[in-house]
Amino acid sequence: MTITSQDQQIRGKNSYTFDEFLEKRNNLDWYKDDPFLQKALKKYAGSQYEQIHNELQHFSPAVSSRWNTLAERAARPEVRPYLLHFDAFNHRIDRVIRPMETHQLEKEVFSTGLFSSKMPAWESFSKRMLIHQLGEAGVACPLTCTIGLIALLEQYPNEDIPELEQILQHTKEGLGGDFAIGAQFMTEIQGGSDLPANVLEAVPDGKNYRLYGNKFFCSVAHADYSVVTAKISGTDKVSTFIVPSWLPGDKEKEKRNGYEINRIKWKMGTAELPTGEFQYNGALAYPVGPAGKGVAVAVGIVLTLSRLEIGIACAGFMLRAAREASLYGNFRTVFGKKVKDYPLSARTLKKIENAAHRTAAGAFKIYDQFLLLDQPLNAGIPVDQPIELRKQLFNLRELVLLQKVCATNEGAEVLRDAISVFAGHGVMEEFSSLPRIFRDIVVNEQWEGPRNLLLTQIYRDIQRVTDWYPPADFVANVLEGASQATIDRFAEQLTDLLQRPVCGGVSEASMEAAEEWDVFCDSIFKAYQKIALEELQ
Repeated sequence: MTITSQDQQIRGKNSYTFDEFLEKRNNLDWYKDDPFLQKALKKYAGSQYEQIHNELQHFSPAVSSRWNTLAERAARPEVRPYLLHFDAFNHRIDRVIRPMETHQLEKEVFSTGLFSSKMPAWESFSKRMLIHQLGEAGVACPLTCTIGLIALLEQYPNEDIPELEQILQHTKEGLGGDFAIGAQFMTEIQGGSDLPANVLEAVPDGKNYRLYGNKFFCSVAHADYSVVTAKISGTDKVSTFIVPSWLPGDKEKEKRNGYEINRIKWKMGTAELPTGEFQYNGALAYPVGPAGKGVAVAVGIVLTLSRLEIGIACAGFMLRAAREASLYGNFRTVFGKKVKDYPLSARTLKKIENAAHRTAAGAFKIYDQFLLLDQPLNAGIPVDQPIELRKQLFNLRELVLLQKVCATNEGAEVLRDAISVFAGHGVMEEFSSLPRIFRDIVVNEQWEGPRNLLLTQIYRDIQRVTDWYPPADFVANVLEGASQATIDRFAEQLTDLLQRPVCGGVSEASMEAAEEWDVFCDSIFKAYQKIALEELQ
């Protein structure tokens, strides 16, 4: 038998193609093709729905297509951020090198004016939820940090320091079409989330200060302005400052404001985001907020907003995972049947979709409460407020913490399940963005307080207010709309746990109580999300 050249071309050829799946995925409109997201927005935006709906129809195609492409290209390992410490003339510049795609994506995202007073709150919220579906992508953390910086400046205006008003306008409304980017540098090597352990020193210099020392986790290292915590010389209390990265006229010269970036960290996730270690050598800093109240200010305003935003991000991550897993399950055929037609796979797909919708519904409901309470970002719970308002503020505080703890944890599980739907292709990063987003959500679980720290904070918060807010009342208010049996069950569990050594010394009894507390927090927050989902339906 003679094998011809034509036979050689035909033999072994595999005609299988993913083109049908790719065409559908690439042509999805993340807002228009998501009736659930539209339904949630319609409930909460009220009379503004039609206006915001129309805006999102114009906005969404850019996120779903162009911005998604830029995010995927910027995620290549060979273009991760790095530092150029010196220029050719031996000047220290600490230039953060990022790919062109990240610069372009950042410019287009920030130029939409998401924080401008001209944009309705629910429009900004919905646009951010769509942007979060890109993953961190080098823009989500900058957006989150900028929100906190703006809120801090709005909460504590200071006419004696006009530079603060200029910074506010630059970040919120933009100057000449240029929108500045914010960051928050609070962590030090010895303390991690323990802000009272800060040792960075702020030395008075007229009405301003000069900073000396080190910050160890500085995400958004390329930002224009940063919120920095430090101790004023001679005091043991932390204060809050705004630090410009460059003084006027110095950005073009690449002359930084009295600090150096020692290195860019190599992280598991959010790899497109430059996170550095900063050494301050007399950086000019503007004080903001009451002196010595920096921990309360940072936690009450900046970290609260970051944690709130992480919940919105988790919803975005899960919505994308559910959409793409469903699409692939409906496309891929194995052993003669589509993936979605196997009971185990169908169960996984349903579980992913339910978690995504439940998480998004909870994020909408919490944000609605945040808006209704009108800037509830004061440090602590003010004792001079009416008791019912104090309870609402407390509920919001704990729900933000619970959402941060639970949504990041479940989000990692959802992303892992979605990846499994793709089987071997699920871990190929040129095939899907889900592995990248999985790593991002794992990092989000650690940022702004890891799980055990926040679980401890929630426990101590609830225990501290029992004299004016009984545990049973807290449960009844948070789970309003649930069955009485559900409320009674959670109230009984909470009352019991508050009497046990969850935060005591290490023993078999305390570890058992801690385990039950972890499960309780997860369960009560999912019950809250379930109520939010039922309200949409």
